[in-house]
Amino acid sequence: MLPQAMAPAPRPAEGARQMAAQVPVSGVHHLRLTVTDLARSRAFYTGLLGFEVIAESPPDDDPAAAEVFKVLFGGIVMSRGDLIMGLRPVAPAGDRFSEDRSGLDHLSFAVPSHADLVAAAALFDEHGVPHGEITALPSFGISVLSFRDPDNLGLELTAPLS
Repeated sequence: MLPQAMAPAPRPAEGARQMAAQVPVSGVHHLRLTVTDLARSRAFYTGLLGFEVIAESPPDDDPAAAEVFKVLFGGIVMSRGDLIMGLRPVAPAGDRFSEDRSGLDHLSFAVPSHADLVAAAALFDEHGVPHGEITALPSFGISVLSFRDPDNLGLELTAPLS
């Protein structure tokens, strides 16, 4: 359901070239975040958001390390529910995410209810994680709680309106 203020995209002009077919994308399989400090980001995503590490890079002296680096870049892979997310520690120290550059603006994780947003805000307060207010977006049928990860990536928790 689109908010009333949002209109569908206009159809291509008559005579415009049409794609013969479309790729059958059905969802997000996984995502990978570039981070500056793997240990700090790992603690944040596993400790606060409940991700579980399912794969990690072997030590540098492991014979498989060079081959695994081509896939994990020295990082880890985590999961939570149906979401698979990797952390790739290749950003220079001190680098900070900015949604004002080309690329990702923010990432939003779904939670079941408004009560989960309230509990998350309390958990963030307890752990010193700055966050916004819980904001209702009635035209989208959701409420959101915004916060940032250790590298300044904009994150949200999203729940259906009660």
